[in-house]
Amino acid sequence: MTAKPLITHLRHVGIAMPDLDRQLAFYRDLWGLTPVADDTGVHFLAAEGSPEQYVVRLRKDDQKRLDLVSFGAASVEDVHTLCERLRTAGVRIISEPDDVDTPGGGYGFRFFDCDGRVIEVSTDVATRAFRRIEEHESIPVRLSHFVINSANPEQTVAWYVEHLGFKLSDSLCMGDRGEFMWFLRCNDWHHSLAVSRGPHHAVNHISFELRGLDEYMRGTGRLLRAGVQKIWGPGRHKAGDNTYSYFFDKAGNTVEYTTELQLVDWDEWHPSVFDVFKPDFIDQWGTSNPMNEFVSKWMHNDPDRGLFVAPPL
Repeated sequence: MTAKPLITHLRHVGIAMPDLDRQLAFYRDLWGLTPVADDTGVHFLAAEGSPEQYVVRLRKDDQKRLDLVSFGAASVEDVHTLCERLRTAGVRIISEPDDVDTPGGGYGFRFFDCDGRVIEVSTDVATRAFRRIEEHESIPVRLSHFVINSANPEQTVAWYVEHLGFKLSDSLCMGDRGEFMWFLRCNDWHHSLAVSRGPHHAVNHISFELRGLDEYMRGTGRLLRAGVQKIWGPGRHKAGDNTYSYFFDKAGNTVEYTTELQLVDWDEWHPSVFDVFKPDFIDQWGTSNPMNEFVSKWMHNDPDRGLFVAPPL
C-alpha cells in the first residue's frame, strides 16, 4: 500500500494578462463562474457547485503568465512537514508557512517547482457556501484538473512524483515516437494534474467539471453559439474516460468543459499507455475533430512569462 500525498486536491489556478476586463467578462458571463471578491486588482471567481472559496484568480499584468497553482493539504502539520521536506531537497521556498491573506484565509506556503512555476499549498481555508447544480444548468461544478506543458516532461513528472507525492495514472504516446502526456493523481480522481511535452514551459489547459453529459453538451453549445473559438471536441477521452470540449479564453489560454472524470483506486490502479494514433484511444465516440497541428499549436500556448517570478499575494 502506497501512502497518499500530503497534498489532497487542486484548489485554484491564478493567471494574469494585459486585458483583464475582457478576461473577467469571459469567465463570468460565458464560462459560468461567479465573482466572489476583488482585492487590489486581483479578482477571485468561484464555481457554484464547489466548496472552494474560488477556483480561478485573475490579475492584470503587462504580460500573459501563469501566476500560481494552488493545492490543498489536510492540516497545518502536513503543511510544515511538506515545507521541510522540500527545503531539505533543495526546492526554492518563496514564502514560509503563514496565514493566507486571500478569501477564506487559511495557512500555507509557496515554492517554485522544477520548471519555475509558483505552487501554493494551504490548509484550513474556510469553505464557501455552495449549492447543487440543477439539471440542464451548464455551469462548472468544480475545477477538475490542470495541464502544463514542459520542455523536459520526464523531469517534470519525476519532480511531482518525488517531491509532492503524485502518482502516475496513465500516459499517452504517439506510436513509436514515444510518450508525450502523463496523467498524475493526488487523490482518487484519475488526474488532477497532467504534464505534456511541448516546445516550451506553458499552460496547456485548465479543465472544469460540469454536472453531467447533458449539461456538458449544453455548455459546449452555448459557447459555440456565442462565437467562442473551439479548438477540439466534443469527444470522450480513453485515458480518464472523461468528455472534452476545448475553447480559447480571451488571453489565448485553452480551457475545457468536461464531465465524468474517472475515479480510480489509489493502490490497485495500474497505469496504461494509450496510443493516440488509434482513433478510439483519443476519442471513444468518434465525434471530435482530429488531434492535428491546429490543436497541438494552440495547446502549446505562448511561453510562460511567470517562471521563477513570484506574483503579488
